[in-house]
Amino acid sequence: MGCQACHLWRLGTQTVFGEGTTAARLMMVGEQPGDKEDLAGKPFVGPAGKLLDNALAQAGIDRDEVYVTNAVKHFKWIPQGSRRLHQKPNRKEMAACKPWLDAEIARVKPEAILLLGATAAQAILGADFKITQNRGRFLESDLAPYVLATLHPSAILRMPEEAQREAAFQSLVDDLKLVAMQLTGSPAEGKGYLA
Repeated sequence: MGCQACHLWRLGTQTVFGEGTTAARLMMVGEQPGDKEDLAGKPFVGPAGKLLDNALAQAGIDRDEVYVTNAVKHFKWIPQGSRRLHQKPNRKEMAACKPWLDAEIARVKPEAILLLGATAAQAILGADFKITQNRGRFLESDLAPYVLATLHPSAILRMPEEAQREAAFQSLVDDLKLVAMQLTGSPAEGKGYLA
């Protein structure tokens, strides 16, 4: 909670670590906490979290059985009027938080890691990783038997056209189903099938 490895501790209201069961078979890693997450001290509780919850439900995955976290543990933002506008973390900020992310992965020991967005994927797989080229397929990693990168829910929310958002949301649901099927060997039959 008192980490000062980079300047972001001065910006955020608090450190936002992951949450969920440490017996989770699936870990999801996002970019960083947003405004709502920073204020609440919990990951994925804002608009992107609601979209993620909807995608999990459609994929038949109970969020209580998943460990959710972010690659960066403090909210990076700049003021825009009375709002706090999200800013993408840089490599130094991602590197400063890497020991905490590594510790979460080591503690949970997930069978699968779903990387939500390019920042999370680059934090784990390296700066050259391109989500557009690798989304939706399993990647080699020593961190877990199954690692897959997909779109971040906030990227879906920012898409300008409804048809784009719907297609991207379905891709996220499909990726969640793919991970769950790999873990269970069968398609979802409702909530809670990762247990």
